[in-house]
Order: sequence, then C-alpha cells, then structure tokens
Amino acid sequence: MKVEKFKVLLYLKKSEPDKTGKAPIMGRITLNRTMAQFSCKLSCTPGLWNARESRLNGKSREAVETNEKIERLLLAVHSAFNSLMERKKDFDAAAVRDMFQGNAGMQMTLLKLLDRHNEEMKARVGVDRAPTTMSTYVYTRRTLAEFIKTEFKVSDLAFGQLNEQFIRDYQDFCLEKKKLAMETVRHYLSILKKICRIAYKEGHSEKYHFCHFKLPKQKETTPKALSRENFEKLRDLEIPEKRRSHVITRDLFLFACYTGTAYADVVSITRENLFWDDEGSLWLKYRRKKTDYLGRVKLLPEALALIEKYRDDTRATLFPPQDYHTLRANMKSLRLMAGLSQDLVYHMGRHSFASLVTLEEGVPIETISKMLGHSNIKTTQVYARVTPKKLFEDMDRFIEATRDLKLIL
Repeated sequence: MKVEKFKVLLYLKKSEPDKTGKAPIMGRITLNRTMAQFSCKLSCTPGLWNARESRLNGKSREAVETNEKIERLLLAVHSAFNSLMERKKDFDAAAVRDMFQGNAGMQMTLLKLLDRHNEEMKARVGVDRAPTTMSTYVYTRRTLAEFIKTEFKVSDLAFGQLNEQFIRDYQDFCLEKKKLAMETVRHYLSILKKICRIAYKEGHSEKYHFCHFKLPKQKETTPKALSRENFEKLRDLEIPEKRRSHVITRDLFLFACYTGTAYADVVSITRENLFWDDEGSLWLKYRRKKTDYLGRVKLLPEALALIEKYRDDTRATLFPPQDYHTLRANMKSLRLMAGLSQDLVYHMGRHSFASLVTLEEGVPIETISKMLGHSNIKTTQVYARVTPKKLFEDMDRFIEATRDLKLIL
C-alpha cells in the first residue's frame, strides 16, 4: 500500500467540559484521503493545553502525567499503523483506529481471546482439569483487566498494541501494586504467554510478544518430609475423644504417610478402589485428581487398620469427609499438641511416604514412582531426596560388597 499522508492530530473539545471544568482530549487520524476520529480517554485543564505541540504546558503533576499518557497513546497508534503496513494490504484511517483501540469487530483482542480460552478450560474441569487450575486463569484475567483499565484507560487491547514493555509493566503492576508473590506472578505471566502464543498461531497477532521475554525462574523448593522422631510423636499422640475432628485429621495424615495419597484423593477414594491380589494382599488403586495418572500401592497393616477404624457401609468414601480449611486449621493445632519442631501441612504425608516410609526402607525409586502415580521419574526424584540414613546404609552395603576386592595398578 502506498502511503502519501499519515498524521495523528490531537485537539481539545472545549465545548463539552466535565464537572471539574476539564475538557476531553480528542484525536484524528488522517491516512491519505481518509480520516477517523477517536476519544483519547483523557481530559485536561484548558489553560494548560498547547494546540501547536498537542501537549500540556508546564511541569505540574497534571501536565507531566497527561503528557506521559499522550506519548503512550501516540506510540500505540503508530504501532497499529506499522502492524497494518506489515500485512501489505490496503487499509484506511478507520482500520488504524480500530486496531489501536482494540475494536472487537476489527480483530480478536487480548481479553476476548483469554475469555474464549477460559470458557474452553471451564468445560474441561472435572474431565482433565482441576477446579484449582481454573481459578488461576480467572485471577489472571482479573488482574489483566485491571492493569489495562488503569494504564491504558480502555476496557481491552488489540494484540497490535502489545509489546514486550507491556509484559514487563504488567509484571511490575502485579508485584508492586497488587503485592503478589513472584511465584503467583509467574503463573499469571505463563498464562499471558500462552494466550499470546495462541494469538500468533491463529493470526490475531503479527508478532509473538514473548519471543525475547523470559519468565521469572521458578523457585526450587526441597519437599519437606517429617523426621522419624516427629512422625512417631504425631502417630502416638493421644487426642481426647471430644476432639474428633482432630482425630480424623491426624488419621487422614497418617494414611497419607502410609500410602502417599494427596488430600484430594484420600477424601474421594471408595471401597471400589481396593483390590486383592493373587497372594491375598490388599491394594489401593486410584486415578489421581491432579493428573489422572494411576496410583497403586500395597496397603501396609497400619493403613488397613485406619480403613477398618472408619469403616461405614452407609458412606460412599473410605474416610469421613472433612473440609480442607478445617483440616489445615487442625494440622496447626496438632503440631502444637504433639510438640513438633516442624511446620505441619497435609502434603508432607506424601513426601514422608516417598522418603521416610519407602526410600529409607530400600524400595527402588522406580517402584515409588508407580506408587505415587507420577508420569515422570524425575518428579519422584524431587520428592524422594536421598536422606542421610539412606546414604549411610548404601555406603555400608557398598563397603561390605567390596571388602574382598583388591586394587591392582
């Protein structure tokens, strides 16, 4: 397309001041012989407006802040124009305005595509997605909408208006203004990255905006398991019968230590998940709520005893239902009651099974991986860190096995 004239003019609409006396700033795009007007979503004190420069005079707070917004606005208009030029197709001033403003009729916008994706995700909840996964997408959409409204004074943005600086500004907005943790922001950015990748593949965006942007590094944390001393303290803790809720919480946690089940699984397993093998041993087989992978573990006598303790043929599940928030509160109380030196959270039971109950007792890590329902053994290697006890025992076996060997140089 041959461009003979492209100009963006800003002017003050003095005939329609607001209640504070400020006048709205309007814009006009001229492209060859076509024109398109738009609202800048900005207003200023008429006496500060410089018509020749299309800026506010002076260094007052109003002037500085408004001029900065005008700069970003003009940058977005020129970015939209350049994106349309790259398509090498004819377009007019209205097309530039529509791309700049993120007109839904012109093309797919950021929040519109995220909404479409979230609807697709919602349909998969309970099939291959957990409700907790859906909540992360909802919160991402909420913070993005707030950021766009705060920084750009519009309800949505076209992908032609995005750039790497938008991503960095959104990250700063979440960290500094919303006071979110870096791990949370990393999840939000990964979802934004996913949406930008979809937009690029579907042709809604001319560029892949995360091409040179690296997500913050994920914080590596070592899974925490109970020490044997703390495990025995909790196991042998005498809890008054009047605190039945705490008894149930402790027993659910012990079951996790004996079987490696997560909270979402232990509260939903039924007698249909129990199977007898040819040798007469009872096994627990279940699909993990998180990944849908099969977890299977031979039940220890302690786990069998807990199942029998709560046996109730009128109840569908093996154990009484307990709300997660109640369980978390009870775990904190149990830590104080048992005098534990470690914080106590339910998932530590799964870690304890991987290290304290299985790995330290010589169970191969490949077997542990199948018990935990992991799809990748690397995940198990993170859960089942080699403990000092295991290291010493393995070294003793190595020394014993090589006692009669002689080194010949």
